[in-house]
Amino acid sequence: MSMENVAVIGTGMTRFGKHQDFSLKTLGGEAIRHALADAGLEASDIDAAFVANAMAGITTGQVSIVGQTILEANGFHSIPVFNIDNACASSSSALHLAVQYIRAGAADTVLVLGAEKLICADRTKAYIALNGAADIDFVAANDIDVTKASIFVSAVYPPRLEAYQQKFGLDAQTLAQIAVKNRNHAAHNPNAQFTTPLTVDEVLGSRQIVGPITALMCAPIGDGASAVIVTRERLVRKHQRPVWIRGSVIMMASAAGAATSVARTAAKAYTEARITPAAIDVAEVHDSISFNELLAYEELGLCEPGRGAALFQDGATTLGGRVPVNPSGGLESRGHPVAATGTAQIHELVSQLRGEAGLRQVKGAKVAVAENAGGFTGTDTAAIAITVLEA
Repeated sequence: MSMENVAVIGTGMTRFGKHQDFSLKTLGGEAIRHALADAGLEASDIDAAFVANAMAGITTGQVSIVGQTILEANGFHSIPVFNIDNACASSSSALHLAVQYIRAGAADTVLVLGAEKLICADRTKAYIALNGAADIDFVAANDIDVTKASIFVSAVYPPRLEAYQQKFGLDAQTLAQIAVKNRNHAAHNPNAQFTTPLTVDEVLGSRQIVGPITALMCAPIGDGASAVIVTRERLVRKHQRPVWIRGSVIMMASAAGAATSVARTAAKAYTEARITPAAIDVAEVHDSISFNELLAYEELGLCEPGRGAALFQDGATTLGGRVPVNPSGGLESRGHPVAATGTAQIHELVSQLRGEAGLRQVKGAKVAVAENAGGFTGTDTAAIAITVLEA
């Protein structure tokens, strides 16, 4: 397969949040229109589409053809459409496949869409859908009421956090400060679900979930859509502002005793992109809880193992620091409509690399990395996507 350069030429997204009265067709259509306008294209310019959705089968009842229903309702026809479900990494996986599709010569210009509906009249459906992203045998073994609680927050994240605390030490104050940092970033993002500033005391005083984890350290549920348009290098038009995909790697859980799946996937993506972590100017990471952001600092090689808290306390990951992380507000504040998260990360990083992020702009950003992970096999994260972008 050719390693021909592939460019992101258009991105768009809805505001993430509670959109109970909006359908997947409406949300997806809005994101698509923004992406087409950004690229200066029409629907007829799109050769194929990869559409990511993970939860609609339970929350809306629509299965199998989510992509086709959204696209037909928004003026598309007679193109190949692929429906992608890879847990929280669904739309990053869709982007990866779109890049390979172009490199294989199957299409020139491809639309990637992530769309999700988690807000519905019966809230238990959202929990059932989310918990379905973990191995059902693991869920059963942990005796979790899947209609009322998240298996991830209840049984997946706490052991990781406890093991880290025992090895390196970590206090709840730092976890709360990360949540506050992300909310401060989100205050400048018009597409974020939550923009009202928080204090450390508010985070620590919010409802306790388990151990030191409180509600305001966790990503909320919500609805939304985000879209990315990619094309081959020779077809980039003069008016477009391309951002180049230099590395795109998808992996599943690591073997027992191996390095974490995130670290292994990142290392492979860096090799493909021909960079080291020192080259990264800005990152979007999967902060489903604030501890996962701190862990990502280390797994992505932004600092040594055990030094994540020190990196944060030095201000390195805050806007104005050496390598700002989650300038969008991250999952905790921008929001986390599961299948829309990956392409929302790309939307943010493309804005950063174009110098179009406004008050949350990372000065001089040239290289960016997105880490999008989801699901749980019973031993490790199930689906991991690392994408390296360059201005």
